[in-house]
Amino acid sequence: MEYEEIKKRVIHLLDQIRPYLQNDGGDMEFIELTTDYIVKLKLKGACHACPMAMITLKEGIEETLKTYIPEIKEVVNVID
Repeated sequence: MEYEEIKKRVIHLLDQIRPYLQNDGGDMEFIELTTDYIVKLKLKGACHACPMAMITLKEGIEETLKTYIPEIKEVVNVID
């Protein structure tokens, strides 16, 4: 699968996941998909300071992306 197609699929899946974060007062911003298939996100709102944020990131967002897009290696949170 080509990089641009994978990027579109990542963004589409993130849009499907986003309402679950928003229901808890959080959100996420897609920053980039690196050429080695690492997804960089910025957790926002309640997710930014939530003690469960890393679990949400790794066991929720990352696992979902890897399930549907096996090329994805990792999802990381970008902190300002």
